[in-house]
Amino acid sequence: MTLSTRGMRCLWLYALGPGLMVLQAGAHAQAWPNKPLRATVAFTAGSATDIIARTLGERFLAQLGQPVVVENRPGASGTIGAAIVARAEPDGYTMLVNSSSHTVAPSTYASLPYDTARDLAGITPLANLPSVLVIAPSRGVRTVSDLVAAAKAKPGAMSFASGGAGSAAQLNAERFRMSARFEAVHVPYKGAPEALGDVMTGRVDFYFCPIVPALPLIRDGRLLAIAVGSAKRASALPDVPTTLEAGFPDSEYNFWVGLFVPGKTPRPLVKRIYAETQKAMQSPEMAQRMKNLGAEPMPMTPEQFNAYIREEIALNAKLVKAAGIKPQ
Repeated sequence: MTLSTRGMRCLWLYALGPGLMVLQAGAHAQAWPNKPLRATVAFTAGSATDIIARTLGERFLAQLGQPVVVENRPGASGTIGAAIVARAEPDGYTMLVNSSSHTVAPSTYASLPYDTARDLAGITPLANLPSVLVIAPSRGVRTVSDLVAAAKAKPGAMSFASGGAGSAAQLNAERFRMSARFEAVHVPYKGAPEALGDVMTGRVDFYFCPIVPALPLIRDGRLLAIAVGSAKRASALPDVPTTLEAGFPDSEYNFWVGLFVPGKTPRPLVKRIYAETQKAMQSPEMAQRMKNLGAEPMPMTPEQFNAYIREEIALNAKLVKAAGIKPQ
């Protein structure tokens, strides 16, 4: 019995199926992009995450000839924006710019509509952003020790802002609070601009804010920077000590902004997006802009970034439990 030409062709295509899929994905990566890109930002306009996303979008336009449409989808500590991209078509045209809150959410939300490590693939961190501890100058507090003393003088009366329940800003504050051994009330906001406004007016006492949106207000004298939350001093604020230097061990917290795509995005496309992102980040224009923003480089390959994400999920789960944060 012999097969028809059509039958033989079907068997041949079936046998080569996986290889053809790889070839098609590779061809698609080479053609990418042939239409505008969309970057979903998980926080409000004007936040550190938003500013970095728009700066990257400008470089992508120069490199690729396609505009990047930035859409702010704030709320729920970045999980609203993350859920949108997790469900998007994995074709390389929809990306997510999120902060390290991405690795906190699995511990602070009882039921997420996506799997953090599976449904979103990391491309690379875009920046490491030291958080800066800011207060209103009218408070009369000048040092970290002054702040801690004031908090201990009136237990539970002090409040701190964050970019949302379970956000990196909250965890930075909780880590510092536990090290300094004082109680404080957490006041969540949709993003940094709203939180900064209430800190300046004195409605909230302090805020571990990403350095990008806080820097202009610090330079204008509308906010006072008394410490940074990172393990080492920030290049943009070289005279401001770390909380570690102020005498509070285990008080540091790493805040970063990273680029993600839907989890099923083909590897050739992931590699292409990574290569273009690296090219953008290494350009003199981008490097200078990031330096002006106080952002530090945090280079990682997609493989390294995804491994780092899994480690951070586990570490943040322990911190959330120690801080007594209840899942929502």
